Amino acid sequence: MFGRKESAAPPRPGLGVPGVPGQEGVEPELAAMLLRGEVGKPPIGKEEIARAAELLSRYKDGKRMLESRVVEDELWWELRHWEVMRRAREGKAQLPQPQPTSAWLFNAITNKHADAMDNYPEPVVLPRERSDEESARTLSSVLPVVLEYNDYEQTYSQAWWEKLKHGTAAYGVFWNSRKENGLGDIDIRGIDLLKLFWEPGITDIQDSRNLFLVELVDEELLEQRYPEHKGHLGGSVIDLKQYVYDDTVDTSGKSLVVDWYYKVRAASGRTILHYAKFVGDTLLFASENEEAYRERGWYDHGEYPVVMDVLFPEKGTPAGFGYVAICKDPQLYIDKMSANVLENAMMSTKKRFFLSTSTAVNREQFLDWNEPIVDVEGELDDRRLQEIVTQPLSSIYLDIMNLKIEEMKDTASNRDVNSGGTGSGVTAAAAIAALQEAGNKVSRDMIATSYRAHVKVSAMCIELMRQFYDEERAFRITGETPGSYRFVEVSNAGLKDVPLDGAYPGQQVLYRKPVFDIKISAQKKNPFSRMEQNERAKELYGLGFFNPERAQEAMGALEMMDFEGIDKVRQRLSQGQTLLKLCQQLSEQLGQLTALMGEQGTAAAAQAAAARSGGEGRESAESPAGNQAERSVVQAQTPREDYTASLAKRSA
Repeated sequence: MFGRKESAAPPRPGLGVPGVPGQEGVEPELAAMLLRGEVGKPPIGKEEIARAAELLSRYKDGKRMLESRVVEDELWWELRHWEVMRRAREGKAQLPQPQPTSAWLFNAITNKHADAMDNYPEPVVLPRERSDEESARTLSSVLPVVLEYNDYEQTYSQAWWEKLKHGTAAYGVFWNSRKENGLGDIDIRGIDLLKLFWEPGITDIQDSRNLFLVELVDEELLEQRYPEHKGHLGGSVIDLKQYVYDDTVDTSGKSLVVDWYYKVRAASGRTILHYAKFVGDTLLFASENEEAYRERGWYDHGEYPVVMDVLFPEKGTPAGFGYVAICKDPQLYIDKMSANVLENAMMSTKKRFFLSTSTAVNREQFLDWNEPIVDVEGELDDRRLQEIVTQPLSSIYLDIMNLKIEEMKDTASNRDVNSGGTGSGVTAAAAIAALQEAGNKVSRDMIATSYRAHVKVSAMCIELMRQFYDEERAFRITGETPGSYRFVEVSNAGLKDVPLDGAYPGQQVLYRKPVFDIKISAQKKNPFSRMEQNERAKELYGLGFFNPERAQEAMGALEMMDFEGIDKVRQRLSQGQTLLKLCQQLSEQLGQLTALMGEQGTAAAAQAAAARSGGEGRESAESPAGNQAERSVVQAQTPREDYTASLAKRSA
């Protein structure tokens, strides 16, 4: 849970003098100076916006084939692929036939998505220096809360649908200054591929010279947010590709808002990321026009705030292709053959006849099966009225269709065992588990790719914390036990550059930037994995692994084993072994003390007997005072157990 702090909303950039050419989106002070002629033209004006619009148009032409494929893939996913085939056959004569839509492709995608959500990622931050351990522990606790605050699980789920269908999922990691009552916070959301444009020919999105993110926004909302540009917020730079919706989507009264990210090289050699927002030829904001961002850049990390998660990569593009691209061909033939089989079955089950024109048969009575009598004029025989016999298809065609289904399963790595089914004769739980693990290797590879993308998302979150978390914020961290929690105060104090001690006086001050490594682990597990862990725990208990007396043997066996949670088992065995050694040491010391006290008691008894048998002091020994002194000496030199027993007898 995030603890908010009230703060005044910072002044929104882009409040320039409306109507002044080239000065839209400039701060009021800078705009006034421009009107007085005190400074020159800002770096970003109408000319730069026009060039950016031209670049955006070229970038869109470079991904035209990708956009068409994405739109068609969405129809295949919605089981509307007959619409795609009808478009391909437009203008050709078509015969009516059944159009079945089997869901083999749909089933393959849903199973892969289920595997991904069973292994939802959780980041763990590790320090590279000993002095950063406390900051790393804090980040490990806070990052999952930041992701939860952004509803990242839903974003992760939606990204996996996009990745499996179209081959690419795009995450956006931004800083939203309007969050938390103007305090600002990290904003993570999914990005539609149709709204993202990059330089054609590059493979890494960070290598693109420019990056554009576009969005259709209602013009009334734009005028409410930017009242100084009222009347100048219409128009679209490009025509945005649209999906084939079931309902009519009205885009009138909407304008295309373009977020333009570009990189420049500073004099120091550092790459600076700048950001501009414009509608048509109207500039709403440009970081390069702001004095605070001109030398620093929009984000200190200098990277585009976009992370691409690719399923099957392609050369020359940061995007890839998904399961629809590789499975739609067998899916197409499965449905076509199913259509032919169904058509043959319909023709075979519906009776038709050849009727000679020389025989006058009452057609209405003949077609009405409720009529018991059909009137016929003239002679009627097999030559004048004959049933049309349809030959059923051979079973070989059904075998071919089943082979296509098996091809679909093999291509999608979606065998029966992945869905919970097994072949005949496989009944043992261990055998089923082994088959499932062998069949899930493709899913594990895809999940590992998403984990690498999640590392980049987490790293960008840390960089945004480093830049913007100037104010201390409170986070509620949930404990391991239900209902337990604690609060953590977080700021960027432990993330800023740390000055290093100089080797000699007058040396230039050098700074060290705290750097962290991010490891991803699965937060959730499916029920079968939990059952497998429970069975393993019972098996280890039955083998005596948790017996402290056999800890040395168990530790040797664990060295050759590898399973999740093995470190906790080793720690528990080590604790049991240490406790056993401590108990043995205490038992030995107790035995030694008991033996020593027994020897002292025997010696004291011998001295008392010698004193009683001596002639001297007999009278004093027989006197009450002497008897009391003798009892005191005996009690002091007798083991505690005997003395306690004697006291108990007296009390009884």
